[in-house]
Amino acid sequence: MLTIKQTLTSFAIVAAFAATGAQAATEIYVTNSTNVSEANPEGAVKISDGTCVQTGSWNAEAAKSVKGCQGYVAPAAPAAVVEAKPAPVVPAPVKTAKKFELKSDALFAFNKSDLKPAGKDALDALYVEVQGMNPTDGMAAVVGFTDRIGSAKFNQGLSERRANTVRNYLISKGAPADKVTAEGRGMADPVTGDTCKNVKPRAKLIECLAPDRRVEVTVSGTAVVVK
Repeated sequence: MLTIKQTLTSFAIVAAFAATGAQAATEIYVTNSTNVSEANPEGAVKISDGTCVQTGSWNAEAAKSVKGCQGYVAPAAPAAVVEAKPAPVVPAPVKTAKKFELKSDALFAFNKSDLKPAGKDALDALYVEVQGMNPTDGMAAVVGFTDRIGSAKFNQGLSERRANTVRNYLISKGAPADKVTAEGRGMADPVTGDTCKNVKPRAKLIECLAPDRRVEVTVSGTAVVVK
């Protein structure tokens, strides 16, 4: 039989144990109230010191939601939103062409096909402008014209010589030889029309027909237009 002293001691131990259990339960509910529901009145929770506690209603599914406890499964991070970038706009190539009209009197002496110094200066300026155009697969067509004074045969030959003189000069400046053509059309395609029809003095007629004496250089190719 237990003595009165032993009985009191046992009672004190039981009372202390009960008090400890009550305190733990209180801490569980107080510090983890968000984990308590009708479906899971206790479950897997943490007490105030951070210790993980498996109560009587613990189950593996409940443990997944208690961060830091065994069995916890972190929620999946939301998928990153990747903004779609618009496709780059590729400039479309376009055909380009420009005609340069040079007065023969500025390039050559009358009835001659050798370039004058002023003629070289004019072709230098033309070449610089063509370089600025920078056409892809560029071509240059040189066409020479004369006035109606003289025979058709002489004028045809003169127009050809002048066109070739301009072509050769452009090539000497750096134009590809296979990209530059030359053609003579003699007295064809006059631009003065009937303007000089009644002009009789030769000097006056030569002056009047000056617009017909010309060299046309047409540059064509493909250019990229950036909008």
